[in-house]
Amino acid sequence: MPRRAETDDPLVRGIARALRKIRLEQQVSQVDLGLRTEIHPTWISHIESGRVNPTFMNLARLSRGLDLKPSELIRRAEEEAF
Repeated sequence: MPRRAETDDPLVRGIARALRKIRLEQQVSQVDLGLRTEIHPTWISHIESGRVNPTFMNLARLSRGLDLKPSELIRRAEEEAF
């Protein structure tokens, strides 16, 4: 049986949706978030589109850039996913 791509995982899609929603709620651009986190805006775009599965360290950096605890980002991602 072929393996499902990581980006097909509901939690990866939930992270994508939650990150984008939070960023837009806070009226932060991908460029500004990139400056806050030292993550390239293109990579943030890939995360928000669900094309890549972010590492925990990147999730932690994104959370801090949005003034959240990583657990809050994960909680919101779970709500989006399930």
